[in-house]
Amino acid sequence: MNVVEALLLVLAGVGAGLAGSVAGLASLVSYPALLATGLPPVTANVTNTVALVLTSVGSISASRPELTGQGRRLLPLVGAAVLGGSAGAALLLLTPAEAFERVVPVLIGGAALAILLQRPPRELAEEGARAHRRRDPWWLVAGTAVVAVYGGYFGAAAGVLLLALFLLGTGEPLPRGNAFKNVTLGAANAVAAVGFVVLSPVAWGAALPLALGCLVGGRLGPRVVRHAPQQALRRGIALAGLGLAVVLALDAYR
Repeated sequence: MNVVEALLLVLAGVGAGLAGSVAGLASLVSYPALLATGLPPVTANVTNTVALVLTSVGSISASRPELTGQGRRLLPLVGAAVLGGSAGAALLLLTPAEAFERVVPVLIGGAALAILLQRPPRELAEEGARAHRRRDPWWLVAGTAVVAVYGGYFGAAAGVLLLALFLLGTGEPLPRGNAFKNVTLGAANAVAAVGFVVLSPVAWGAALPLALGCLVGGRLGPRVVRHAPQQALRRGIALAGLGLAVVLALDAYR
């Protein structure tokens, strides 16, 4: 890892932190940056998960106004995310590396399509507010656990799925739903990262500069969510993701 690569990873981390907060697609920025340094796919994914923990640290610390008084509500969701993230990490470690390399283009392409086809978050929030009852629905915890399994395994667009889930299930406005997403996805990533650190090789020379950028980007992300034209940003990230999926597919299936 030379100085230029390290600086590029810092920039990629900032971009990943912002993309994670705005579109739930941090991995579409950080994962290809790690591949570009020469890391094999599974090692890049493991390293990516470890680095993205700091995205959540930054975004959660910047979301304190939205999270105030929500501890009891978040507790079962975080528990579900921890269980799901653990299962996803185990799935990655127990399956062959070749299988992961071949499935990643499909996951990234699906993630990008999910962004393009998803209704705008503000519409989801309005629908959730109309349908919301006094208590959150029973399926919210179960859905969080299922998405967290995917998040522990790879994670591109896990944030998209969680955000839609929370907006529809809680009836809360976008900034608070996004804060819930940051907390639960952060829990899933953190437990998966602990497992990877203990059981799988992490490329620390790449993880540290990427994590530094993720911390900065994650810290800035909630402010962007409050003020930026999100739909245009989401579409740009999604189109880039489709291009990346094609490139990785050509490499994996040739």
